[in-house]
Amino acid sequence: MSSISAIVITRNEEANIEDCLSTLAWADEIVVLDSYSNDRTVDLSRKYTDKVFKRTFTTFPEQRNAALKLVNGFWVFFLDADERVTPELAVEIRRVTDDSDARDASIERNVGYWVPRKNYILGRWVKYAGWWPDYQMRLFRRAEGRYDVLVDPHEVVILDGKEGHLTSPVIHYNYTSLEQILVKQTAYAEREATSLQSAGIYNKPRWLISRPLRELYFRYIILKGYKGGWLGLFLCLVMAWYRLMVHIKLARLRKL
Repeated sequence: MSSISAIVITRNEEANIEDCLSTLAWADEIVVLDSYSNDRTVDLSRKYTDKVFKRTFTTFPEQRNAALKLVNGFWVFFLDADERVTPELAVEIRRVTDDSDARDASIERNVGYWVPRKNYILGRWVKYAGWWPDYQMRLFRRAEGRYDVLVDPHEVVILDGKEGHLTSPVIHYNYTSLEQILVKQTAYAEREATSLQSAGIYNKPRWLISRPLRELYFRYIILKGYKGGWLGLFLCLVMAWYRLMVHIKLARLRKL
């Protein structure tokens, strides 16, 4: 049986961390990397694992890469504090990792797996506008995957090999209030603008109009956000606004 390390990155997650870690009992190792929380996150985490570490937060990919150096498992599985693993997903993870490792060496094997994510926003499962199945690369061989440090906040895993897809979803209790949605998206826009600037990407004037409109059209029409009623429309508008904020912040960074 392949060894699997489950990793959770935290910062002030006392409201979520126990429900999260309790769904990881199937893992061979649970590692929590905390960004110096000032609530009870660390103490609560130690009820489930003695491998709780602290590191000053820099960027999401750097934090995740740092966590990879703290684990011992052959495979790693990343979970956020506001996410939960279902029993079905736990069984599927065990099955695919064992199957991949048992294959003949002459057959190309999967070294990473995309996991569907079931997003609950304001208490509702959001099925449209790109929020389902919302695949995330969360399961991969530790020695054959790492995070691209140039992409923040929406992390990208670089794999040295073939990838597959799981069918059982992670449950994500994403946003519980309208204010939380706007606050988080504003913070993410700031991080993405900084990431784009670091990559040498700057605005073209037309992007301030064309990219938000394209985002709205893509999510509301192509990804059928209209089927989600008022919440679907609101989320499509938020993501268009997010895209606008990214380019406004990017323009401001260029002037600094």
